[in-house]
Amino acid sequence: MSTEYLRLDQQICFALHAASRAFGGVYRAVLRDLGLTYPQYLVMLVLWEHGELSVGRIGEHLRLDSGTLSPLLKRLEAGGLVRRTRGTEDERSVTVRPTAAGLALRERAERVPPLVAGATGLDDADLARLRADLTRLTAALDAAATRPR
Repeated sequence: MSTEYLRLDQQICFALHAASRAFGGVYRAVLRDLGLTYPQYLVMLVLWEHGELSVGRIGEHLRLDSGTLSPLLKRLEAGGLVRRTRGTEDERSVTVRPTAAGLALRERAERVPPLVAGATGLDDADLARLRADLTRLTAALDAAATRPR
């Protein structure tokens, strides 16, 4: 095996990691006016799209566990953007829905995707191809992770 395979610049995982961190910097700047962090923005995207959801369903959409989501949701609730409600039959079950203020924030957030897309330097077709490639990559990696070794 060639040592070329062990070079950092040859690692697809590192290229994705570096791109993710670069996206984080762009989102941090763009989301500052909305008062949201990137993970909070993702939660709001899911709620704007689906309305009221259980914490578990939000986690499924975002690929996050409840231990990661709970502090995010608490901060969003403290900021008046979401309301969490415990189930009456099962107190472990928590649903989350956007408040009126959370829904109103959606209009201001509509400027975020075009700003981020513009920062990539890619046109709409390239972005669509990249998204499709990453979706296929994620599915392949998920399948590989569950295969017996």
